[in-house]
Amino acid sequence: MMAFADFIWGWPLLIGTSFVAVFLSIRLGFFQFAFFGHVMKNTFGKIFDKGSGDGNIKPFKAACTALASTLGVGNIAGVSVAIATGGPGAVFWMWFIAMLGLIVKFSEVTLGLAYREKDPVSGVWHGGFPWYVKNGLGKNWRWLSAIWAIVMAAGMMFAPSIQAAEISNAINTAFAVNPYIVGITVAVLMAAVLLGGLKSISNFANLVVPFMAVIYIVGAIFVIIVNASMIPSAFAMIFEDAFTGTAATGGFAGSTVMLAVRWGLARGIYSNEAGTGTAPLAHSSASVNHPVKQGLWGIFEVFFDTIVVCTMTAMVVMTSGLWNTGISGAALTTAGFSSAFGSVAVGAVFISVIITFFAFTTCVVNVYYGGICLNSLGLEGAWIKIYYAIGCAWAIVGAIGAAKTLWSSFDFFYGTCVVCNLIVVFLLSGKVKILVDDYKQRLKDGKWDASAADCVARLGIWRDEVTLNMEKEVEHK
Repeated sequence: MMAFADFIWGWPLLIGTSFVAVFLSIRLGFFQFAFFGHVMKNTFGKIFDKGSGDGNIKPFKAACTALASTLGVGNIAGVSVAIATGGPGAVFWMWFIAMLGLIVKFSEVTLGLAYREKDPVSGVWHGGFPWYVKNGLGKNWRWLSAIWAIVMAAGMMFAPSIQAAEISNAINTAFAVNPYIVGITVAVLMAAVLLGGLKSISNFANLVVPFMAVIYIVGAIFVIIVNASMIPSAFAMIFEDAFTGTAATGGFAGSTVMLAVRWGLARGIYSNEAGTGTAPLAHSSASVNHPVKQGLWGIFEVFFDTIVVCTMTAMVVMTSGLWNTGISGAALTTAGFSSAFGSVAVGAVFISVIITFFAFTTCVVNVYYGGICLNSLGLEGAWIKIYYAIGCAWAIVGAIGAAKTLWSSFDFFYGTCVVCNLIVVFLLSGKVKILVDDYKQRLKDGKWDASAADCVARLGIWRDEVTLNMEKEVEHK
């Protein structure tokens, strides 16, 4: 498993992701760059917009739910692990995969909205990889959606162990709380939010994610300003070491270019989730009247998560001059903040609070994603609750155990899902183009459909139009 993870997160995914991203960019007229201002205006500029058309929650709440999954340990501990293992050059490859990921995540979120279905029992709209495979490629491809759903559900089931391990380490460092108490508390609170359903999860994410993100960014900017003289050398190392590797120095064992690529790509994709197919699971419940409207949030998420938040962590670690001391993960990030704050205790408390909230929301949303994967396989009700219980139990396991071996295991699950998703997004790129062209036309004439289902029906992009008509009837009743 670890050997496969090391292999797939090297040149194979770099080449595969680059090919699909460049192909999509050309086919869509470099939409992510040409419409970047439009994206910011219609995402960040409309965070209070209630949305329109079919759906369960506001577009911003759906985005916060997706961001709750991306903004977590990967932004704080993951970036530090990448630098401590792959060297400063890993940051460049993290940026590189993020720039490629802009159009990939936009495409998968747009497809998620275009091919979503409404659960006749719960009334919740579900979309994502299993649905755009079934409704976009047809029933003959269901075997691929089953593989993705099973692998993703398995990965998301024990994903809380990684997040909870960092929560436990951070809280223990700052407040010396017993790991068992931390684990049980996290598990109980997770269960409380999960059992509240989509509304509970999205409301919690909407409350926590923006607030904690702002606090972390402000704290990081303070550290960077304190260490401003180190900024030029930090950027120089990032760009130089990306193509030459990093020699052993201090407590750093040295890194090859391949190692920088491997850790930069893995931690970048783990953080922003572009290409994994997970984001549409959250976005597909948004109330929008055109799939592309929600797809814009996919571009915003990758930019904010990696180019903004992850870069803040990288600069804290690099400008503090502690990246080569031999420490890694959250401990390295904490050391960076502590050096600027002038107090180890203050730095530890700051990071412990940030990690606790970021990682907890990630735990909740990851397990929720896994439940949706089971739903796509025909499992619901008691099966979903059992799955939630197992996911919560893994949080306890992570809190009392070591997390180092779990990173590579999770890379295996993510790597498999990325490969599956890139293939399907490539095959459905023509449908994305139809949706993008239609969106541009709607912007020109100002005429919008009443719902996303009406838009998709008008364009006729479903593989099975009979099923689509049934979905429309359910929505309009």
